Amino acid sequence: EPCVKGDVMTALKKATGDVVFKFEPFVLHVLCRDLQDAQLLHSVAIDSGFRNSGITVGRGGKITMAVRSTHCLEVPLSHKGRLMVSEEYIEFLVDVANQKMEENIRRIDRFHKGLELALEAAVPADTLFPEGPEKSHSVYVRRRKRRAAQEQADPSRELEPEDDTESSLGLFAEIMI
Repeated sequence: EPCVKGDVMTALKKATGDVVFKFEPFVLHVLCRDLQDAQLLHSVAIDSGFRNSGITVGRGGKITMAVRSTHCLEVPLSHKGRLMVSEEYIEFLVDVANQKMEENIRRIDRFHKGLELALEAAVPADTLFPEGPEKSHSVYVRRRKRRAAQEQADPSRELEPEDDTESSLGLFAEIMI
């Protein structure tokens, strides 16, 4: 439900301490199995408008993808029970916060639809729906083929999950240059 100026004013009249008017946008943290999955999720997030999203790789190889944006709002309204702004300004803040909420909902919807499309393209259809047509451009199929080729090149070496992560980190060095 959209915020209403009357509700804010009623709450302010009852307040005896400090009151802050706050809007926080959608935030999602996802633990990813590998860097390619995190990169896929990151691309969808950026394309959906979550410009502050990022990938973090921890010491143990734990890969976390954070979906975030910057359109937050935090404004002090009262101090020790005393209103510090005008009612006109509160009405303005309520309008701004409602617009931000609408944009937040649009971004979440774009993210959800984009993620569905990306996952449909990344996972062969016969894995999810055996009776459906098979997708030939799967990210996961390409990854399995690459790992199989690496194993054939050096069959004595067993690949570890960290191997793929560490080799993929070169991507970030190229982007930074």
